[in-house]
Amino acid sequence: MFSHCTDPSALDGFAWLSCYLTTGNHMLFYASFGTVLLLLAVTAPAALLFGFGGALAVRSRLAGLRLFGRVYTSMVRGVPDIIFFLFVPIAMDQGFEWLRSRVYCDPSVPVRQGNEFIVCAAAKLPLSTSPEWVHQAYGLFLAVIAFAVVFGAFAANVLHGAMRAVPQAQLETAEAYGMTPRQVSRRILIPQMWTYALPGLANLWMILIKATPLLFVLGVEDIVYWARELGSAKTSAYSYPHPDWRLYYFLAVLAFYLLMTWGSERVFDRIRARLSRGQATAAGEAMRKAAP
Repeated sequence: MFSHCTDPSALDGFAWLSCYLTTGNHMLFYASFGTVLLLLAVTAPAALLFGFGGALAVRSRLAGLRLFGRVYTSMVRGVPDIIFFLFVPIAMDQGFEWLRSRVYCDPSVPVRQGNEFIVCAAAKLPLSTSPEWVHQAYGLFLAVIAFAVVFGAFAANVLHGAMRAVPQAQLETAEAYGMTPRQVSRRILIPQMWTYALPGLANLWMILIKATPLLFVLGVEDIVYWARELGSAKTSAYSYPHPDWRLYYFLAVLAFYLLMTWGSERVFDRIRARLSRGQATAAGEAMRKAAP
């Protein structure tokens, strides 16, 4: 905050606005954009890992593993996302606290008391004495797991379809040359499937970007929370009173998401062109014709 901001009531014009936009809450608002980017940076590879595991499970020769992969992808895709975004964090939170209660609490006292889930104070996560950033980090961790589980199921479906799109003749030729199934997957199937998977994965990335406001539902102070909090009307009881400005704050959030999707489209176009170069696919043929 600037030195001239000590008495907000004596300010007007640009000086008032400069002080208003540099308050502590506004700094948290700006930092919340980083929270969204951090969520995307962690969730995307985690969801891809879940999806890759699910796709391999569906193709597994073991009946139990194949059944698990099909149940995972079908169940998650068949339930509304908001249900999993609420269920997974609650289930994980209670699971962690139950395990801690077996260590830090009297095991003779049940954690289920009627419809209530109650553990001793030492088993709570986070502890009541923990600073605010620990509570926010814990909530973000649970959110990452929830997002990874949900979008991992969609990614598994995309990757499984991409694996099936790889020409079977190439796989059979590799086997005829004496490659083991593992070598065929590592050298032929997996490198070529990305060309077919990229459009679906790009679409999932866009959906993931648009789903990040669900952090607000999970209790994380994200950009939607702060846009609503800062933009709502403030009376003279506040240092910087103003009318309802939520429209302007949400316009800033809208611009952020539009910029994210526009930049993502440019990046995926470059990746698609790079992966399609030299491939025996329709996209690769288009690249060869476009080349000088």
